[in-house]
Amino acid sequence: MSGVTPPSVLFVCVHNAGRSQMAAGFLRDMAGDRVDVRSAGSVPADQVNPVAVAAMGEVGIDIATQQPRALTTDAVSASDVVVTMGCGDVCPVFPGKRYEDWALEDPAGQDLDTVRRIREEIRSRVVDLLESMDISSV
Repeated sequence: MSGVTPPSVLFVCVHNAGRSQMAAGFLRDMAGDRVDVRSAGSVPADQVNPVAVAAMGEVGIDIATQQPRALTTDAVSASDVVVTMGCGDVCPVFPGKRYEDWALEDPAGQDLDTVRRIREEIRSRVVDLLESMDISSV
């Protein structure tokens, strides 16, 4: 399989500090190098949500070193699948791309129990995404 470019997935939320970072963390963990994982935000925060970092740490995934990034047209253009989470109409749309919109509660300002619930919903959706891409989790 060498020489084959892996499919790329871009997770987009408003601040790129919670939902998209958790989804990217799960996908990196489950798919390894079989998927190129990116995340971005329409209005990126200064840092990843500490409660999201704690919730992901509980399941053995470290997202503490991730930095929120601004959404760019190039990032969307370079991605095969674009998963949006509450960024509405600010996400650019390109013909031929696969788009999914995940209606997820924003973990910003939420307590750890609430963020755990959001985390589990994201985990389930990432598993479904992998299956729909014919990529099994490790």
